[in-house]
Amino acid sequence: MKMENRILLGMAKNNQKFFSGFCLENESQLFGSYLQNTAFCFAGFSFGAQSLIEFALNSNERIDKIQLFSPAFFNDKDEKFKRMQLMFWSKNQHQYIDNFLQNCVYPSKVDLNPYFKNGSFEELKELLNYDWSEQKLLALKAKNIKVETFFGQDDKIIDSNHALDFFCNFSQSYMIKKVGHILQ
Repeated sequence: MKMENRILLGMAKNNQKFFSGFCLENESQLFGSYLQNTAFCFAGFSFGAQSLIEFALNSNERIDKIQLFSPAFFNDKDEKFKRMQLMFWSKNQHQYIDNFLQNCVYPSKVDLNPYFKNGSFEELKELLNYDWSEQKLLALKAKNIKVETFFGQDDKIIDSNHALDFFCNFSQSYMIKKVGHILQ
């Protein structure tokens, strides 16, 4: 399912203001200490941050701020890396997901089982190939949408330093010490 369709279905179905990460759903409580739960603030975690960007760009709804928690930023990875990820998924989807979820929680011991939702090859492909472009973030600024990004210093999913270097040009960005992808 294309990202635009998935976003619209998710919004219509749940009237949600939180966009979930890859292989997860309803995990917003993990970010409770960071979430600004106001009427015009939306948030997204990892893959959900990508979905939130597209939603905010295409929405006529009032949005004052978006919060991106560990946005899935793979602009710094080459095609070989992305092909290898997809190949590992194809070889053993369950092992790939287990490893992915372990890397998400590192260095914490948070149990993601209550939030688990099986992902798909197509979603993984979208996640890896999403283009975080300056134009998208500048378009949000033109719509007067404030952007906050949060990164974990010990993230094993993305290169948080490289992502921070990119996002700090367009958002108020925070690097949190001694936490990983789920910011715990």
